[in-house]
Amino acid sequence: MKSTFAQVRTYERSTQLLMMNQFSINLGFYMLMPYLAAHLSGTLALAGWVVGLVLGVRNFSQQGMFLVGGALADRFGYKPLIVAGCMLRTVGFATLGLVDSLAALIAASAAIGLAGALFNPAVRAYLAADAGERKVEAFALFNVFYQAGILLGPLVGMLLTGVDFRVTCLVSAGIFALLSVVQIRALPARKKEPAGPDGDSRQGVLARWRGIFANRPFLLFSGAMIGSYVLTFQVYLALPLEVRRLGGDGEPGTAAVAMLFAVSGLSTIMGQTRVTAWCRARYEPGQALVRGLVVMGLAFVPLVLATAVPVPDSGAGLWLLAAGPPTLTALLLAVGTMIAYPFEMDMIVRLSGNHLVATHYGLYNTICGVGITLGNLLTGASLDAARSAGMPALPWITLVALGLACAAAVYGLHRTGRLATPTASAELRPATA
Repeated sequence: MKSTFAQVRTYERSTQLLMMNQFSINLGFYMLMPYLAAHLSGTLALAGWVVGLVLGVRNFSQQGMFLVGGALADRFGYKPLIVAGCMLRTVGFATLGLVDSLAALIAASAAIGLAGALFNPAVRAYLAADAGERKVEAFALFNVFYQAGILLGPLVGMLLTGVDFRVTCLVSAGIFALLSVVQIRALPARKKEPAGPDGDSRQGVLARWRGIFANRPFLLFSGAMIGSYVLTFQVYLALPLEVRRLGGDGEPGTAAVAMLFAVSGLSTIMGQTRVTAWCRARYEPGQALVRGLVVMGLAFVPLVLATAVPVPDSGAGLWLLAAGPPTLTALLLAVGTMIAYPFEMDMIVRLSGNHLVATHYGLYNTICGVGITLGNLLTGASLDAARSAGMPALPWITLVALGLACAAAVYGLHRTGRLATPTASAELRPATA
């Protein structure tokens, strides 16, 4: 971590602030969201379908509005959207802790999702602009702070929720309120999106979107990467379900699930910058992406092999079978993500031709978000169907195949030159307002 902070200090103060902001954003978000469902169903005694509705509204409003958030960032500048998103999350999280009516809960959930759609594309576009030629390294560091917030947030939330869930909500809202103030005062403004290739900076939103949807290499790359997000999300879906299936819902099972998240987060915090430096010295961006996707696909091989092992009735052997293969899968998924993520973020900027970068990030997030939703539905259904049919290895084999198919698709794009467009070498330059 000492070397990580030393690297961070080599960037501009605005870049350093963006990284600390992302840590704080994830800290505030993840200290609350893992415990929201229990609050809604327990403290407020809401029906299961209502809990699902409230949580679903948050996800839908965020995924559905990413493109709009990115377009607004390109139109009005990155800083206003980052500040607006943090202020909206302040209101949303405070509301969750202070109300109990369904309408207010849905409105708060929608506000929280919309806030993420506003600041996520803007933060990434701003970071890319500030980092210039050092984008890959900057996004590697960004991922360290990102994962640190995810790792620490639930631990802080557990302590606060032990006192009162409303305390958790208000503390989280306070974090976002402080972020809003800090960014208003300390984050430099950036000029609006410069004129496009035709020289017209007044181009309408729909015309800009038509240009993006005509960017075939970008759309092909976005489609090829969908599977990688389905794979990484299994740390939150299929892996915990597998641990619970074998390890049960008691303390041993809970400890095994906690180990999944700890291994995933800590490995990224400790290894991301080293992995990125190693890959950057040896591979072109497309080659690094392919290798990362291959590792992510092969991450599920331990679970395929585990299905051939007889399940012990109880004891340490059962716990090891429940915890070992899923934890190894989580570690390999983290390694694959460490390899791919910085080059993936850089590739989006390259394929945008350095134009409407935030809008490209927004559309990319929307495409991958829709893929995650569909992928999770299919994964959940396949887990149930495979066990009923006596073929427990089938879902894991399918996920291996998905990872390798994504790698093959990106390899094809790389070999045919679609990941190296004529405008890909253009670098973003900071433009201080």
